[in-house]
Amino acid sequence: MDNLKKKTIISAFSLFFQSGYSAGLGFLANLILTILLTPQIFGIYFTVLSLIAILNYFSDIGLAASLIQKKEIDTKDVSTVFTVQQLMILTIIFFGWLATSMIIKFYKLPLEGQYLYWSLLFSFFLSSLKTIPSILLERKIKFQKIVFVQVIENTVFYCTVIIMAVLGLGLTSFTLGVILRAIIGLVAIYWLSPWKIEIGIDKNALKKLLSFGVPFQMSSFLALVKDDLLTLYLGKVLGFQALGYIGWAKKWAESPIRIIMDSLSRVLFPVISLFQEDKERLKKVIEKSIYYQSAIVIPSIFGLAIIMGELVNFIPKYIKWAPALPLFYLFCISALFSSYSTPFINLFNGLGKAKLSFVFMVVWTTATWILTPVLTHVYGSFGFPITLVILSSSFIIVVGYAKKILKFSFLDNVSQFFISSLAMTAVCLLLASLSFPKSLSLILIVLGGIITYLFTLRLLFKINFLKELKEFTK
Repeated sequence: MDNLKKKTIISAFSLFFQSGYSAGLGFLANLILTILLTPQIFGIYFTVLSLIAILNYFSDIGLAASLIQKKEIDTKDVSTVFTVQQLMILTIIFFGWLATSMIIKFYKLPLEGQYLYWSLLFSFFLSSLKTIPSILLERKIKFQKIVFVQVIENTVFYCTVIIMAVLGLGLTSFTLGVILRAIIGLVAIYWLSPWKIEIGIDKNALKKLLSFGVPFQMSSFLALVKDDLLTLYLGKVLGFQALGYIGWAKKWAESPIRIIMDSLSRVLFPVISLFQEDKERLKKVIEKSIYYQSAIVIPSIFGLAIIMGELVNFIPKYIKWAPALPLFYLFCISALFSSYSTPFINLFNGLGKAKLSFVFMVVWTTATWILTPVLTHVYGSFGFPITLVILSSSFIIVVGYAKKILKFSFLDNVSQFFISSLAMTAVCLLLASLSFPKSLSLILIVLGGIITYLFTLRLLFKINFLKELKEFTK
């Protein structure tokens, strides 16, 4: 058990490092790219990326998740998942390639957009070959090796895109970055997790895997309909420039939860699956995840909301993103709310209750597609973020269902960090209102915010968060 705890902590911190590293590198890349490239190019990139995301959801039918959730697996399970997945992926890529001309005409993409689409199809195939080696590492809770591959991939991608953009290649910068990332990532994962490819389908194994996999993947499919298909709809209705603003705002607003929650979710799912019959341990796992999530995500989103306006005015040629700031603030609210649905969806899936997760996704998807067109018609580009704010507030219902399954404390692990973040916000706004040079003002706001947050935790709630983190890592 101690060994499992050690592997879990190492895996979690590895994922946090990867997310932090990628976020830092992505931050630098975004600063450079959003200076060099236009909102329209970003709109095209987000659109094509969503097209590939749609194909990706049809490539698995939940078999990969079934391998992770299943207590024991054998070679028949593994070969069955690989074979079925590859048959589906090759079929999808073939039809995706046939649909090229239709997609180009529908979105009026330039030739560079077509090449980007083909490069993503190619990387889609190479990524599928990484599935089994990655699953074998996840089952062993050895995420640090997966993280190493992702660090290499992100470094290659961002460095390639930055260099190519500086050279003036525009949208083609993304195309070259996508291809290099896919090739290098495939080589790296097989080096760290060697696996001899085996072909074959066992009907009994397939039937058992599908019993969990289909409801799980249906939830993922609905997430696709709710998010990526909606991006395609918005790109057509609002245009690439408006979509570029939405994509920029959403990406920045969700960056804290992408760093924290994506990492936490990847570790939580296999850990919950291992402890699914030990309710006491599950309670501790869930409460700790809420505690540390709140401690980091809440002040991060509050802080980001405060300084983003300052950054837009401070960074040269970044003022072109000023129209996206109101959208950004709405996305910050929805990001904070939605972050509290994620741990409990993982709880449902880890306990084998994928059908419950599916029900929530049905409701969210239906509501998204009802509200977004209506609100977009009324409020334009504000329609989508308003919809997300409304739907993300339903995290309260998700928490309620989770409490019926597992008795845990929610507010006790959230309230102190929320109150401390409000105090931090008040101090930051006060500092922002003072007449300092812009560069000095940014430094004072960041430092003042961090100090106020930690001081409030210590003074009001007797929480020495830095000491807790140090003890946790030990």
